[in-house]
Amino acid sequence: MRSPATRSPRGAAVLVPRGFLCLMNGWALAGTTFLASGVEAVEALTIVLAVGVARSWSVALRGTVYALIVLALIVVLFGPLLRLVPIEQLKLVVGIVLTLFGLSWLRKSILRYAGRKALRNEDAAFAREVSVLRAAEDAQADKIALITAFKSVLLEGLEVAIIVVTFGAASTLALRWSALGAAAAVVLVAMLGLALKQPASRVPENTMKFVVGIMLTSFGTFWTGEGLGIAWLGEDFSLPVLAVFYLVVSLVLVAAARVPRQARA
Repeated sequence: MRSPATRSPRGAAVLVPRGFLCLMNGWALAGTTFLASGVEAVEALTIVLAVGVARSWSVALRGTVYALIVLALIVVLFGPLLRLVPIEQLKLVVGIVLTLFGLSWLRKSILRYAGRKALRNEDAAFAREVSVLRAAEDAQADKIALITAFKSVLLEGLEVAIIVVTFGAASTLALRWSALGAAAAVVLVAMLGLALKQPASRVPENTMKFVVGIMLTSFGTFWTGEGLGIAWLGEDFSLPVLAVFYLVVSLVLVAAARVPRQARA
């Protein structure tokens, strides 16, 4: 892919360094997986904290570690395998997958902003899980708690692992950037959870999901187009244009679907 050219005031062509574009896309990949992983980590943290409070922290941490190992293996094993597929076909498949994921996240966020879907309440989810775990019989309590922690981290992290793998299909560098963003979010949320020992209910989950949905849909559209042979104007610089387009469309849909205040009351 050639480096895009811009024009100086005198009309001379100025080439934008390819390294700059790689760095820009790298940060975009890392930022997208950071936010996606952060959202899922907050939701998983609620369940893990409930296990720790209701049963024991050793059980909660064991279930979490086991799930993280499984997720890491998925990324390590399947990330490189995807690069065996011819690049044009791979771009098309990855683009479609990312677009579907992005539209799914956007749909939920739009419905929540419009008042058509309830916002997730981490405090209520925490209280509900604690109640269920404390009601379990002592003979099976630790086993149930371990499975609960493992399942919550695995299920919440599986979607992020798929996103990381699909991003990483582009190159080893893309896999590193996306994995770095996801890992950073997990470490940050885990540190906050251990320090506060309570659900991260003040984290703006829906806003994060909204941004992730826009980014995933933008990347997905871009790579689907490349897979179909579309030559994007400005090449990689068309990504922010796509993001702005999806942002505007989403805001229009939020306004159109918004529930009147009288109906909410």
